[in-house]
Parts: sequence; C-alpha cells; structure tokens
Amino acid sequence: MSDAGLYVHVPFCLTRCGYCDFNAYADLDGLKPRYVGALQREASLAAAEWPERFVSVFLGGGTPTSLDPSHLASTLEHLRREFEVVPDAEITIEANPDTVDAERLRAIRAAGYTRLSMGAQSFDPAVLVALERIHQPESVRAAYAAAREAGHGNVNLDLIYGADGESLASWRRTLEETIALGPDHVSAYALTIEPATPLGRKVAAGIVPAPDPDLQADMFELTCELLGREGYAHYEVSNWAKPGFECRHNLGYWERRPYLGLGAGAHSSRGNRRWWNLRPPEQYLEAVEEGMLPIGGSEDLDDAGRDLEETFLRLRTSEGVPVRTISEAAAEPYLERGLLARRDGDLVATEQGMLLLNELVLALTAS
Repeated sequence: MSDAGLYVHVPFCLTRCGYCDFNAYADLDGLKPRYVGALQREASLAAAEWPERFVSVFLGGGTPTSLDPSHLASTLEHLRREFEVVPDAEITIEANPDTVDAERLRAIRAAGYTRLSMGAQSFDPAVLVALERIHQPESVRAAYAAAREAGHGNVNLDLIYGADGESLASWRRTLEETIALGPDHVSAYALTIEPATPLGRKVAAGIVPAPDPDLQADMFELTCELLGREGYAHYEVSNWAKPGFECRHNLGYWERRPYLGLGAGAHSSRGNRRWWNLRPPEQYLEAVEEGMLPIGGSEDLDDAGRDLEETFLRLRTSEGVPVRTISEAAAEPYLERGLLARRDGDLVATEQGMLLLNELVLALTAS
C-alpha cells in the first residue's frame, strides 16, 4: 500500500488578488459553516475507496485561516477518524498574514497543524500594491513573530517575483528580509500571467507590462545564490528548505504518489487516473449534501503521457530521473551545456537547466 497525500481546499479569501487564478472567492463568507460540514461529509463519502496511509494533509486555498479555529480543529479530527493519517503526518495550513494573530495561531497549533505556510509575497510595499495584496510588510513580520511565539516550529514563507515595477534590487531586499526572519522553508515563484485574471486582462490591454523573462531569470539566480549561501537546499524549482524541512506533501506531487483532494475544485490522482471536483462552491455543496461525490470530470493518462509527466515532475526536483530511463544521445547535449548533471546514477537539472525545464523535458522524452 503506497503512501498518499490529502489536500483540502478552502475557497474563502479576504479579497481576491488580481494575479490569482485559484478557485477562491472574497464574498462567500456566509457559506463557511455549510462548507465545513460538506468537507467532512465528502471525506466520509470518499474514505472507503482510500485505504492508503496518508503521510501529509494540506489545507490550501483561498485562505484556510479565514475559517474559525474550531472548524479547523473539527475538520482535522474528522479526517483522522475517516482516513489512516499516520501519527507523524505533516499537517500544513496556508495563512494570510492579516488572518492570524497570537491567539488564533495557538489554537491552530493546539488543533494539530504542524506546518504553517504564510503568503508574504514581498517585503516591498510597492510590489504588494502591484500584486493587489492588502497586507503590509509589517503584517508579515508580526504574524511570523506570533507564529514562533505560539510554538510553530515549521514555517514557510511564500514569495512572488517579477511584478510590475519590481527591480532586482527590490527583490534582493525581499530575500534579505526573508532570510533575516529565518523561516524553515521558502517558496519563491515567478509571477505568471493567467489570461482569465484581472491582471491578465490588464496585460492583454497594454495597461500593465508582462513580466520581463530575463529579469525573472536574474531574480531566480539571485534567489539560488542568497538562499543557498544561508543553508537552504534547493530541492525543487521554486522551493528551498533547511535540512529536514522539505515539504512532504508537495514532494508527493512531484514523485507522483496518489493524492485525494477534498473541497470545491480540488484535484485527485491515483495511478494513471486523475479527477477533479465541481469548481463552483454552490454546485459542490449541492452535490455533497445530496450524498454524492462531487466529481466534475476525469481523465486517464496513457503510458506515453505518464512517462512525460513523470520526467517533467522529477526533473523539477533535486532527485532527478534515473540515467537508465533517458537515452545517452538525448542527454549528452544538455550535459555539455551544463543544463543537466549526473549525480549518483541520476540525471538532475542544474539551476540553469531549471530555467529551461520545458525544453529539457521535450528533448529527453522525444522518441
């Protein structure tokens, strides 16, 4: 029986940021109690088909910490009753700095959440405005200090680089402030423009410039340099961790372990099959309350698709792919260019190679 991950989607937010393409809403607070009940009922409906050992639980969103701590506690208790969640499972909850204080953070810790992932995004007020984030840098500092005081010993900070007006110097200051706080884990994502978002429409209309890929590449290299110097291992394209603090849940995605998603729009995967829940919260609620699993669609990968996906996901990580699975002729040009390296019988993407990951994967998997 393989280990698995459990993802729980909470779609509620204080505001909806212009770049965000997640299934999140700023005006549905009245649905919260009903939604929590539906999450727990969905878990009960799905449990019989999931005998796997769950080594991680991840509450994402949206902003899970916008729920009442009692709801967060009861949901985790229910998941432990319905599924085999191992005693030392990694239990992550995402947080917006403006939705947590010392009391709430203590309650979350007491409920059994072992990992806190906080959306800092930037320590530059102008960049936060460009991203339409409502918090200020001081909110991140205060929330981080409160988390440590509340006993959270595994804290991640999420960052985004490449927003309109952000310079390399500004990004350096954000990294330096992040390092000064001393989180156990750092996620740093290049801003991508999704066409259906408000930011995407502004870019399409020429109101806001698209991110500069060359500047984003420089920012990525600076991130690798500064975090590497401070002892953070670069174990996945966008993720760095102090030793022992790699995100077990996200590693499950990159290693193609099975995962079950609960909540509106959540995705699940097992073997070559993947499926996803109804995305609109009201449709999701109606389906679950009628006693049905709220599945909105599914797909099955063929062997070629599975191999392509596995190569792409594994090359995102510092583990790479076994040398034996890639032809020498395909790999050699990228080894010579320094985009790939051999390590303990595996081929791994170098940090330069991570910038050209799509090119690498297509070349290495071409038949």
